[in-house]
Amino acid sequence: MEPLTDVRDISRIAYGFIASKALFAALELDMFSRLVEPKTIDALARESGIPAHRVKTLLATLTALGLIVRDDDRFRNSPASEKYLTRGSPAYFGEYYRLQVNRQLYPALEHLDAGLAGDASNLAVDEQRLMSDPAEAEIFSVAQHAASLGPALRLATTIDLHGSRTLLDVAGGSGAFSITLCSHHPELAATIIDFPNVIEVARRFIADAGLSERIELTGGNALDTDWPGNQDVVLMSYLLSAVKEDDIPTLLASAYRSLRPGGLLIVHDFMLDDDEQGPALAAQWFLLGLALQPDAGSFSAATLGVLLAEHGFMSVSSQTLIPQITKIVVGSKPA
Repeated sequence: MEPLTDVRDISRIAYGFIASKALFAALELDMFSRLVEPKTIDALARESGIPAHRVKTLLATLTALGLIVRDDDRFRNSPASEKYLTRGSPAYFGEYYRLQVNRQLYPALEHLDAGLAGDASNLAVDEQRLMSDPAEAEIFSVAQHAASLGPALRLATTIDLHGSRTLLDVAGGSGAFSITLCSHHPELAATIIDFPNVIEVARRFIADAGLSERIELTGGNALDTDWPGNQDVVLMSYLLSAVKEDDIPTLLASAYRSLRPGGLLIVHDFMLDDDEQGPALAAQWFLLGLALQPDAGSFSAATLGVLLAEHGFMSVSSQTLIPQITKIVVGSKPA
């Protein structure tokens, strides 16, 4: 990103929250699903139960943002909205934005100042407390499932796990990664460790996928739960960015012990560039993390690779998984 020279560029950052809320409000009204067929303002007002003048104002904003398109007196979805924000689409992503980002993460940002000050007492919630509430754990996990299926598929087609028989998915959440990897590798069986309330949500997704016989579930905090040994693969996705920075070495040591000789550790997470000057989205996700866990850290693939080597892992490599947001760092335990 080039240094800013115009106050209007600063304003776009300052006012960005309005665009976010316009998207969230439209998702709460299921507006994009209603626009699979072009409709007028009056038709949308009747369907949504929102007065026409309010619908008009929302649609003007959505149009200006490029989320919908206006043709004379009718409105329709943009190509991206049609693909990702309409219910029933195979690539539907709306529940992630509507539930997790809008209802949980967005409000948490109001407490970023407290997080930067290290004042945990003034945080709205931390992730562990969030997962201890069954209703909040349900919202978080269902939304995260929608967000994780795409990256899980990329991981399954990026890293060759042929010949692997056992996978330990640490903080595996809804089971999206285990489900996808087991679906791609019929010989693979997985164990997921996560908070008990999350495990109950994962159990449903795993049953729906027909994988209950191949994916075991263990409820507990990864930092104080025993990990099974002799694993071919240990996966940690979005875990290291969610814990205290001082806990990262503990988790890497646990992964090393859990793996069989020659086993593979896969870390998928937000990652800064090696010069730590971006990318902007990854940096912002790390910043959001401080509103949930003030002692969380940020890292690049290079710094994480050094940590893996210090814990005995060999052949450490990295590659991008979600452009501008996440990477995977892979290391093997000596045979």
